[in-house]
Amino acid sequence: MVAHLFSPSSMNAIKLLPDLLISQISAGEVIGRPASALKEMLENSVDAKATEITVQLFQGGTRLIRVADNGIGISRDDLPLALARHATSKINTLEDLQKVASLGFRGEALASIAAVSRLMLASRKAGEKHAWRMEAKGGHLSQPEPAALVSGTSVEMHDLYFNTPARRKFLKTEATEFAHCEEAFKRIALSRPDIGFTLQHNGAVRRHLRSADARLRITAILGDEFSQASVFVDEQAADLRLWGAAASPLYSRSSRDAQYFFVNGRFVRDKLIAHALREAYRDVLHLDRQPVFALFLEMNAEGVDVNVHPTKTEVQFRDSRALHQFIFHSINKALASPQLASAASMSTAGNTESEPGTPKAAAPLSTYSRQSVMPLMPFARPLGVAQSHAFYQTLFGNDPESPDASIVPAIIEEKQEAPPLGFALGQLLGIYILSQNDRGLVIVDMHAAHERILYEKLKSALDHHRLSTQPLLIPATFQADSLDIATVEENSAVLRELGFEISVFSPTMLVVRATPIPLKDADVVKLAHDVLRDIREFGASQALTGRRNELLSTMACHGAARANRMLTVPEMNALLREMETTERSGQCNHGRPTWFEISLADLDRMFMRGR
Repeated sequence: MVAHLFSPSSMNAIKLLPDLLISQISAGEVIGRPASALKEMLENSVDAKATEITVQLFQGGTRLIRVADNGIGISRDDLPLALARHATSKINTLEDLQKVASLGFRGEALASIAAVSRLMLASRKAGEKHAWRMEAKGGHLSQPEPAALVSGTSVEMHDLYFNTPARRKFLKTEATEFAHCEEAFKRIALSRPDIGFTLQHNGAVRRHLRSADARLRITAILGDEFSQASVFVDEQAADLRLWGAAASPLYSRSSRDAQYFFVNGRFVRDKLIAHALREAYRDVLHLDRQPVFALFLEMNAEGVDVNVHPTKTEVQFRDSRALHQFIFHSINKALASPQLASAASMSTAGNTESEPGTPKAAAPLSTYSRQSVMPLMPFARPLGVAQSHAFYQTLFGNDPESPDASIVPAIIEEKQEAPPLGFALGQLLGIYILSQNDRGLVIVDMHAAHERILYEKLKSALDHHRLSTQPLLIPATFQADSLDIATVEENSAVLRELGFEISVFSPTMLVVRATPIPLKDADVVKLAHDVLRDIREFGASQALTGRRNELLSTMACHGAARANRMLTVPEMNALLREMETTERSGQCNHGRPTWFEISLADLDRMFMRGR
């Protein structure tokens, strides 16, 4: 029976498909849902040099999508061509296709929409006495006739899939389809802040965006919280420019729904770009969290091929390796700013404005004496008197009692304002440092912060081949399995470059004679076990290249101050000052936050002061 089904005698003869069926198949590739049609219509308006675009939707776009613009318009003679397949004013030759500068270029968007809906197109070209109008229903076109329109073009799509009911069944609820349409609208509006946009749904205005600069448009679309938690990027190299806003890792998502990347004004989803951005965030993003950004790449049109997919969201780059490195280094540099962590922490703490009736914030730290800053809360550990010289020198390499030691509260009155992370008050349960700045209370995870500082110092030292070693007074000997023995024998050069001197003591024993100076107080045996495991897992060639940061992160974690380690006030302040000058100090090596700030206004609200 199966053989009969597929026998040559049972197959139909090959024949040409009807034009309408061809159009509907083509439309299926371009118009998957109302949002797809809206995207194509908006791109046409942008290409027409419009400065104002209005979108009207009914029932999530399934009943009506109307896009009106004040662009250059279409002449009467060109109206039929605008609704014909593969007719366009944007490219003429193969050479044009290799350097596409417009959003549209295939010449099939309006024809595809007309094949699966009732379409009305009206347009008035500058200088003409009146507008002209055409209608299309299921691929059948009317003749152009006079119409009333002040300027530009108006496109109306009614009853999507009225002639293909099977496809209409796959549409989702009105709310879902509108959400997809709004997302398409946001992408176009983000790409062109110089254009004013209005979005209406079922007669209600949902968004009204005036033309503005890029920062204001990004804030208007993605919100004040995103803007406050972001750093603005603007980097150039050769013919490449990357600009826009990249959010702090603290302002992350569980999905990729807030990632906007544009290439020459075109929204794209590209694996190469996604990988470069993911790598840039790898050092600071926790587990499976997703970064948030609105970034714009400008490059020579000949360097990118946009003719890859009917939806035009996939592209190919001619020099993908150079582009990957440019994007990675640009975002990596932006995320290294300590100020980014500060902005993100304040944005996630909520609105810091005082409520009506709430007392004003306390005076700046510069007005307080040492005594007014130092009192401890009953649950905070009392500060030890003796200085921990060895630990302090491990952290920062100088004597806490020397004149050059980091700032202590005794000199607060000499400063006009407190530093971003303030001045230390004490330790909470040996885990958190409590600090006071001009805005309120800062809480620092001591281990996480120190881990990031050590990590960045190890990276810098290794980059400059200055990772010094500290010989151990008493070498550490420990039991090892055959894999660890083999790893030491095969990777002695890698270990030396990492600041370790490890050798085989016996067929079942290893001995550590030296460690990197920043890690000299770590548990040597555990550190050696983990470093050898990473080298074995990554491979020698990757241990100092592609997986270098993972290895250094392991090392830094071992060297960081552990919970219940008592710190003195100078040590705590020294840690805070180091954080303020350390790249990516807002997150530990695993992407967790290292500190949070609670404003005085937030504290007042907690205690209902002024109510």
